[in-house]
Amino acid sequence: MDFSLDQTQETVAEIVVGLLAREVSDPADTSGFNPALWEAMAKADLLSLAVPERLGGAGLGLPEVLPLLTETGRGAAPVPALATLGFGLLPVLALGTQEQQDAILAEVATGRVLTAALNEPGAAFPTSPSTTAVADGDGVVVNGLKVAVPFADLAYRILVPTDAGVVLVAPDAPGVTLAKISSSSGSPEFSVRLDGVRVPSAEVLGGDNATLYRIALASIGAYTDGLLAGATTLTAEHLRTREQFGKPLATFQAVAQQIADVYVTSRTLHVSALASGWRVAEGLESDDDLEVLAYWIAAEVPAAMRTLHHLHGGLGVDVTYPMHRYFSIAKDLARLVGGASSRLDLVGARCSSI
Repeated sequence: MDFSLDQTQETVAEIVVGLLAREVSDPADTSGFNPALWEAMAKADLLSLAVPERLGGAGLGLPEVLPLLTETGRGAAPVPALATLGFGLLPVLALGTQEQQDAILAEVATGRVLTAALNEPGAAFPTSPSTTAVADGDGVVVNGLKVAVPFADLAYRILVPTDAGVVLVAPDAPGVTLAKISSSSGSPEFSVRLDGVRVPSAEVLGGDNATLYRIALASIGAYTDGLLAGATTLTAEHLRTREQFGKPLATFQAVAQQIADVYVTSRTLHVSALASGWRVAEGLESDDDLEVLAYWIAAEVPAAMRTLHHLHGGLGVDVTYPMHRYFSIAKDLARLVGGASSRLDLVGARCSSI
């Protein structure tokens, strides 16, 4: 199978790389959000890649957005691209009617943020959410608690999986309570309590929660692929130029073995992310691939980041140096997908059912 990028995907990746090179972010900024960089991405029409042409977008889709997320991850860019595009725009395209798309997606092109509430207490990506949506007149009433919702305070809408499908919730709607929680990277993250929140029928996407989850996991995989690749490149350059006992660190056998192990992890993640993203984009059965991808993100990526930190020595934890941002984002993503033990259980359950 040839997963080489086509010309459009290569062009998207090149634009992101060039933009991130021009719009430099301060590694010591732990807010997790650079408004100027986000505005620059909007002005470069990167946020409207998958917006339908009738709304002024490029009318592309998941195959073109995934390279954008990969390069955003490679630069550890502090912007809500993963939440807005991977958790918001693409699922709305997959689940929403044309009227719903028209009402929501034109806002994304201008830089408005979308996100999704993928987790509940003790349950990441739950197949049967405890959050309820009960029909009431011309809409539904939503009750429940969601956790680890990125950029909820900045979001135009939050996609909320319920027992009746996905609904769109405004973070400032009556009955919605946001409570900020700590994240490793400093990126804005919230628990979202929904207490009798009325959602009009026009903002009930319905559909299958699994569709949202599949697109979100494929997007996380593409982003994490770039994240680990970027951290590996950063470390390789450090080892090439940093000397000890008059020799570059890269020439020491133990150092070379450790960076080689990380490289193998990075390339394995790359293949898994590409295969999963392709299957989701093509509408093929993708759950097995996505479960393996999620486990790799939860178990192997944090371990690889620890090795890269070790290879940097004390420089790795200096907040004025970017390595800390890569590692902290990786820890947040590992937690977002549910952690290694939870994901291993899911992989085992799928294997036992074969």
